[in-house]
Amino acid sequence: MGLFDKLVGWLGLKKEVNVLCLGLDNSGKTTIINHLKPTNAQAQDIVPTIGFSIEKFKTSSLSFTVFDMSGQGRYRNLWEHYYKEGQAIIFVIDSADKLRMVVAKEELDTLLNHPDIKHRRIPILFFANKMDVRDSLSSVKVSQLLCLENIKDKPWHICATNALKGEGLQEGVDWLQDQIKTMRT
Repeated sequence: MGLFDKLVGWLGLKKEVNVLCLGLDNSGKTTIINHLKPTNAQAQDIVPTIGFSIEKFKTSSLSFTVFDMSGQGRYRNLWEHYYKEGQAIIFVIDSADKLRMVVAKEELDTLLNHPDIKHRRIPILFFANKMDVRDSLSSVKVSQLLCLENIKDKPWHICATNALKGEGLQEGVDWLQDQIKTMRT
């Protein structure tokens, strides 16, 4: 972190935000986060996340620390240990994996009902990923299957994305940034 970045942080001009990136394994979480990082910091090869990794990226007014949590079944119980620290959630759904949409909904319901999340007005950004895959579900259909319309106490937004090309990601990050700014004022 350079002197200018420290000065901006000290003056409170650039806020730091902890974001949890959750979703089932193979939904594209790591690919999405990788695409949001500066080009010179992007990994060339993406491998499945074991446990979790921490990544950083910046927008014009926020500095994001993203906890990329493994979506493999045996690691999902680790998610809850980071709920208190999270100021926003990115929940990634594989729109082409129709068979596991029920599992994604169960994990989302577990998340929303956890005591560290339930009574907080934490913004949730949903990325309906893999829109480039043939027969993938639309973001509207994903929203319906996950019953997102029932989330009344938290701001949420869903974006259709193709993480490999970065399509739809900026719209989501812009929405998330606006929500975080609104919550801090």
